[in-house]
Amino acid sequence: MRFGSLFRESARGKRRVLAWAFYDWANSAFATTVMAGFFPVFFKQYWSTQLEVTESTFLLGAANSVASIVVVLLAPVLGAIADRGAAKMRFLVFFAAMGIVMTGALYLVGQGAWAMALTLYGLAILGFSGSIVFYDSLLVEVAEEPQFDWVSAFGFALGYLGGGILFAFDVLMTLFPHWFGLSGAAEAVRLSFLTVAVWWAVFSIPVLLFVRESPRAGRAAGGWRQAVRGGFAQLAGTFKRIRQLRITFLFLVAYWLYIDGVDTIVRMAVDYGLSLGFEANGLMLALLITQFVGFPAALLFGRLGQRRGPRQGIMLAIFVYLLVILWAYQMQESWEFYALAVAVGLVQGGIQSLSRSLYARLIPRDKAGEFFGFYNMLGKFAAVLGPLLMGWVGVLSGSPRSAILSVAVLFIAGAALLALVDERAGQKLARSLEGT
Repeated sequence: MRFGSLFRESARGKRRVLAWAFYDWANSAFATTVMAGFFPVFFKQYWSTQLEVTESTFLLGAANSVASIVVVLLAPVLGAIADRGAAKMRFLVFFAAMGIVMTGALYLVGQGAWAMALTLYGLAILGFSGSIVFYDSLLVEVAEEPQFDWVSAFGFALGYLGGGILFAFDVLMTLFPHWFGLSGAAEAVRLSFLTVAVWWAVFSIPVLLFVRESPRAGRAAGGWRQAVRGGFAQLAGTFKRIRQLRITFLFLVAYWLYIDGVDTIVRMAVDYGLSLGFEANGLMLALLITQFVGFPAALLFGRLGQRRGPRQGIMLAIFVYLLVILWAYQMQESWEFYALAVAVGLVQGGIQSLSRSLYARLIPRDKAGEFFGFYNMLGKFAAVLGPLLMGWVGVLSGSPRSAILSVAVLFIAGAALLALVDERAGQKLARSLEGT
């Protein structure tokens, strides 16, 4: 099945989809290079060398937590306001600009200035996470329901490819700084923050030029004040609607459990590898492998979602994750970590993209902003229970292997609840609330 065949209605429709997906290509550079790659290491080795190791770890964790909590509190409210005022694009621009500026400003932070580095990093996370709320909600604006699986997967696939390409370049620049006329690795890492900001800004331009909200989204009259008042009122009504949409609520609980498992593996994999004595450079290479495998794999999952349904694709991904955990529990050699990186890359983009497209089917289209606000709120709560579970089991057992095995509980519980989700019944309920 070819990409173009899915968008026969017009060249304009294809352009909207491509422009929307390129925002994933743009912002994934921040997720890969800054959040997962360089910032945690550089914070310890450059900005906070005067602090105790445990203190720097605490501060880094606190910055992540505070930024996530702010997004959790703001996302549903902002989503509701955006729905009332046809302002999804405006909010996306605002948060993306915040993330871009703060990321670029990290280049200017000198050695030892840990407080400034953390402040800019926290604001960059807020900009990144806030923009995702409105980016996700625009899925219903650029695609029709039969196309949700493919379009969502296409966005994630471009994200893996774009993030991987820039990360590979920045890793090369860090390993061989003299090739680029740089004084050393520290200057290369600082420059990498600037490359992320430029990449993010340039590839955000298509979504700004070619994606527009449909007139049905702009229901509020009386300007921004009325939109804000109406947004808060709409948020209050969301809780009532979620109770009415029982199947949607059931999916959200299932999603929170299994995506917590996914994010725990993403965030704890390098730490787990280090605890087994593997080399740090090899672990960074494994991260790169995951990115590039994730590109074609996400596209394949999009086709699987169209043919078999998104729920079946998610179930397959959960099964693979369970196999990954069992393998990680007993692995002994470094090559096994690379093999697991490939396995995770095969399903990580798929489970994320199909979750987004399944959820888009289970919500009222004219309330996408507020409902995706709750969806992203749960995503920010993810990787809270999993790391705590790993830490608790690790302390009690004294074994990192037992700790990683405990994450399987999240996938099993999520799969059990997902099996109860009736997609057709959920769609019917969601359509009944449109326009109310």
